[in-house]
Amino acid sequence: MTPDYPNLSIEEMEQIVRRFNQRVGQASAAQGPTKAWVKKALHRRGADRCPTRCNRPSLDLIIRYGDALADLYCQYPDDVIGIHPYDCFIGPQPKDRPVNTVHALMRDAQWTDEWGTTWGHAYGGVGATHLAHPIQDWSQLDEYIQNRIPNPRLPGRLDGALPILQGYGKDKYCVGMMVLAILERMNCLRGTENVLMDFYTNEKEVQRLIEALTEHLLEIIRYWAEIGADAVYLGDDWGSQNSLMVSLPMWRKFFKKPYQTLFDEVHRMGMDVLFHSCGNVIEIIPDLIELGADILDPIQPGPLDPREIGKRFGGQIAFSGGIDLQHLLPQGTPQQVKDQVRRTIDCLGAPYGHAYIVAAANAITPDVPLENLQALCEASHGK
Repeated sequence: MTPDYPNLSIEEMEQIVRRFNQRVGQASAAQGPTKAWVKKALHRRGADRCPTRCNRPSLDLIIRYGDALADLYCQYPDDVIGIHPYDCFIGPQPKDRPVNTVHALMRDAQWTDEWGTTWGHAYGGVGATHLAHPIQDWSQLDEYIQNRIPNPRLPGRLDGALPILQGYGKDKYCVGMMVLAILERMNCLRGTENVLMDFYTNEKEVQRLIEALTEHLLEIIRYWAEIGADAVYLGDDWGSQNSLMVSLPMWRKFFKKPYQTLFDEVHRMGMDVLFHSCGNVIEIIPDLIELGADILDPIQPGPLDPREIGKRFGGQIAFSGGIDLQHLLPQGTPQQVKDQVRRTIDCLGAPYGHAYIVAAANAITPDVPLENLQALCEASHGK
């Protein structure tokens, strides 16, 4: 454990991350096959326990705890592996002028991704925020679609996933991460406030941009299938703490058909859909089930009540997440963490063939004590 981890050199941080990934990967490979029973659980056909995805860390968490965190995840290997071929805030990087991921996400930094979005990270913060957006005016849309949308088949785009898929993908249920799907990418291209107004003021342009982004995502979905993923993670955060950020009719008008297109392609390619949306999204869950989503993530406690979600939708879709990251994991006791894990399994998983991936309700941040992470892992494995 390194209490003063933000002040380590970038080289030291990189060594910690490399060692963590190597050790946890080796432990996952040594665990033996779990894929078959995980698929059985997620498709509600029964399993002895719920699958786990406790290894959901932010970069900062890995650097803070280092070998101690690796020890924990080696002792309790995950059943579901989320594969990030590159950081979603940074994107794939050209070999001649790459952005150093550790430097960008651990120091004061700004950079521009392949989409033309400028991002920033503040020292001491977690993740990144988009600062400048390439489509400032809708008059730029034609040129952007024709010339600036990145090549989904960019050589090397998914190369970062290959060591995992080739090393133990045949034994593990592996999820290809597509963190910024349609809405989130629109926010990066136009800015969130602009997007919320655009739904009312520029319907035709919004529809055209959604169509272009859908085509881009379809090609990356096919790419993930070709290299052996079992599922794809599509992330669009639709919920505030209390409700959807747009009306249900508006969500259906703009997004239901594109999601149907994406979900159908995932299934056509033999994979599962893991759909991620933070906040209170209870209004769209029936639509997501109708569209064929296989797994819903993250069932965020507070905005959503896991008991209510289980009663209303259990047996129709698998769940993921559910363990409170806003309050419980950073501030609770280990016993409280264990108690919530057991309650959540009882309401989201056990009655429905264990169709629930035990996980934190988002990436785990460095304010979470190591003893609470240990409690999460132990309770997830029935201890």
